Amino acid sequence: MATIIDLSKPIRYNRSDPWFMRVKIKHKPHHKAKWLIRLVGLPFRLFPSGFSGWADDTIQKMGVHATTHVDAPWHYSPVVDGQKAKTIDEIPLDWCYGNGVVLDMTHKADFDPITADDVRKSLAQINVTLQPGMIVLIKTGRDRFNGTPDFHKKGTGMSKEATSWLIGQGIKMMGIDQWGWDLPLPYMISQAKLTGNRELFWEAHLVGQREEYCHMEQLVNLDALPPSGFKVCVFPLKIVGASAAPARVVAILEH
Repeated sequence: MATIIDLSKPIRYNRSDPWFMRVKIKHKPHHKAKWLIRLVGLPFRLFPSGFSGWADDTIQKMGVHATTHVDAPWHYSPVVDGQKAKTIDEIPLDWCYGNGVVLDMTHKADFDPITADDVRKSLAQINVTLQPGMIVLIKTGRDRFNGTPDFHKKGTGMSKEATSWLIGQGIKMMGIDQWGWDLPLPYMISQAKLTGNRELFWEAHLVGQREEYCHMEQLVNLDALPPSGFKVCVFPLKIVGASAAPARVVAILEH
């Protein structure tokens, strides 16, 4: 017997989302389909008893980064260490299933980056040694801002050193429960302008120019998980040539 915990946010229209995250879905009720069925050749008199048509839905607008998703290496850079970067349909499926670990970074303030030392200390506190193929989940608690206009403006974020350190332990898939993997995008932009430092912007993502890995963004419900002792399943949609894809991410706890 297992308990399955959903780590994915709902896909739906939310007017409070910033414009670049907004999803638009057209829902077609059962009775609207009867004319389509008639058009393809089935007379109304031959409709099965109690059947008025099939329900259908159309995603009219949804960016691949708009909801819980996996970023492919192609998102970060066209090449990784001189080789063509993998698009989302090319990432190995064995990266997408493995033993999970939750690192609690809820103590980190907004705009205070998560360091490699933070990661090592968190692992020591839960007495976990990382093994290649594990899936590391970073819990910041910022999923509580989902659906608010400021969601993308709040949070801590992974540093390039912390990201590179995880990859060095054999971790190919990692994820976070805030809008992005790095510090909040508006903050990074403002700091780059303020300091003139070209290395500040997107520093954790750009580790992917040199080292191959994937990360998940906009996870939810990480506080429902123990620090370890569970599996994570994170299979993204197989969108050919895409930089990312929505995924139904779940944790599986065996009893």
